[in-house]
Amino acid sequence: MLTRFSLILASAALIATAAMPAFAATPCKDAKGKFIKCPPPPPAKQVCKDARGKFTKCPAKPVRCQDAKGKFAKCGTPGAKPI
Repeated sequence: MLTRFSLILASAALIATAAMPAFAATPCKDAKGKFIKCPPPPPAKQVCKDARGKFTKCPAKPVRCQDAKGKFAKCGTPGAKPI
């Protein structure tokens, strides 16, 4: 009885591993069935936590500016553009 069970288990594992590559590599096709370039995945949401581990709003990234020569400058100076 144990050998029959192990034989069934081994055959199920073999079938599952044989079918896995077909599911893993799903190609992108259009409505006519032709292969197309897959769209990029959506960007992941950024999750921010405070010191206690509770979810909070993420702080805004600081804006940096460059002058006409390409050097970093304060954003209030004339000729400075945000990057």
